Amino acid sequence: MPERPELSRDIDSDTFREYYYLKQELVAFCRENGLPVSGGKAELTERISFYLETGNVLPAAAKSAKRIRTITPEITRESVIEDNFVCSEKHRAFFKKEIGDSFSFNVPFQKWLRCNSGKTYSDAVSAYYDIIAEKKKGRSSIDRQFEYNTYIRDFFADNAGKTLDDAIRCWKYKKSLKGHNRYERSDLSVL
Repeated sequence: MPERPELSRDIDSDTFREYYYLKQELVAFCRENGLPVSGGKAELTERISFYLETGNVLPAAAKSAKRIRTITPEITRESVIEDNFVCSEKHRAFFKKEIGDSFSFNVPFQKWLRCNSGKTYSDAVSAYYDIIAEKKKGRSSIDRQFEYNTYIRDFFADNAGKTLDDAIRCWKYKKSLKGHNRYERSDLSVL
């Protein structure tokens, strides 16, 4: 099995991008080299890649200004979804009242809310039911930064009867290889 290169200033950007590194490894590299450590794994990867290519520091994305607390009117089905939507207890209470105790701010619904300002909360309730129905039909998408979760889900979809230990062994093998980190049947060679 090929050795994954250590994350250091000695590797080039292309090599860095071909291997999987934990977020804690990315943060440690940033600290050692005076790079900002804020942001998600994708932002850290971009920052490190830029640094390895140019030797320059890519600044962290600007944080949004602190929100000014204002008194918001009661939410009704006719209320309009505000810009810069933030999941709050007031919103949770509204959706629990409309949908029931099974309601939760799942990731696809949060994304829908953030992308649909200007629509009504009645539209949001309908969208929630649509998202839940889609989820019941089949596979839901997992965001790119959750490569491990995607790999494990795909492993079990292809290997009924295998254990989580088997899946983890295959994942560790896969992330040590150059290239993508998606599950492939050939990963079973490590078992």
